Amino acid sequence: MRTENGSFTVELVLLAPVLVLFALMSVAMGRYELAREQLIGAARAGAEAASVVTSAAQAQLAAASAAGLGMGGLSNACSGLSVQTNTTDFVPGGTVSVTVTCRVDFSDLLVPGLPGSATLREVQVAPIDPYRSVR
Repeated sequence: MRTENGSFTVELVLLAPVLVLFALMSVAMGRYELAREQLIGAARAGAEAASVVTSAAQAQLAAASAAGLGMGGLSNACSGLSVQTNTTDFVPGGTVSVTVTCRVDFSDLLVPGLPGSATLREVQVAPIDPYRSVR
């Protein structure tokens, strides 16, 4: 009759790295999704803020300020925030678009095959009220 002494140790040695890998991948995907949702909100806030001001120069400042406030809560999820505002169609009835870009860092997770970082980019467009004055 054979005993199974040590079989649990073998199973643990074989399965522990797989379980750790799954845990690290779930942390990486959670970090990615958190940053993506935050980026969408920041771009939307920037576009809305830029669409209600009266000049294209003010739109640039309003979009950068609103997007920065939208990203402020979770600064560890996203770094290197960049906000670009397209005001080429800044006329009554036109649109303003805001592009927000940031980098999500995965280098601290040390997952094989996972890149060290990912760059996320989100574009949101907001209409400008056709019945208001624009300078």
